[in-house]
Amino acid sequence: MAFFQDHPRSRQPFLNAPPTVLWLIGTLLVSHLIRIMLPGSGPDDMIQNYALIPARYAEAFAQGLPTGGILGLAVPFASYMFLHGDFAHVGINSLWLLVFGPIVVRRLGTRRFLLFFLLCGVAAALLHLMIYWGSGAAVVGASGAVSGLMAAGMRIVYGRMYGGPHGLAPILSRPIIGFSLVWIAINIITGLLRVGVTDEVTLIAWVAHLGGYFTGLFAIQAFLPAQTETDGLRAA
Repeated sequence: MAFFQDHPRSRQPFLNAPPTVLWLIGTLLVSHLIRIMLPGSGPDDMIQNYALIPARYAEAFAQGLPTGGILGLAVPFASYMFLHGDFAHVGINSLWLLVFGPIVVRRLGTRRFLLFFLLCGVAAALLHLMIYWGSGAAVVGASGAVSGLMAAGMRIVYGRMYGGPHGLAPILSRPIIGFSLVWIAINIITGLLRVGVTDEVTLIAWVAHLGGYFTGLFAIQAFLPAQTETDGLRAA
């Protein structure tokens, strides 16, 4: 992990992203390129095998484990984050990761950041699975995990501005409540009303976005290093 190690500086421009964030964005982009460049039915097979498809779990519950067993059911909870529908999809997720990732990784450090990203993504998938149990629509993309980074980033930023326990803005503070309400409204509008969706197949996984967001909002404190410096950066 030393290759990805992020060392805080006394001053860092907002978008001077740490290596961990850049490598994670690169992984998302490369994963998408690999999928779309596969020959024949390869791109669709990748979605079928590694996206999160609730129907797969409903069938396993009703009929028993599929050929892949437990591993085949577990892997999509992580692999779906590295699959995207198109370049616009992966581009938007990469942009938001570039905005909020640096805030969180500078506070948590590389290992905690990656585990936190994974947790938010898995939690997003679990909530979507529960709400859309049995659905055959495939869910792909890192937006659930990125939503968790957004929530954590807001608590860190407002914690630095206004103070709060552990350098985090309280969940019930005015800016966090206000931002959360706006994020909920945006996702309900775009998800239920399908704003910007022009076909009958595409599904906006708005429930997953909210699952990742609230996981990040509540879980960030548990991922903080045992000791933090007074300026809010992680301890060495």
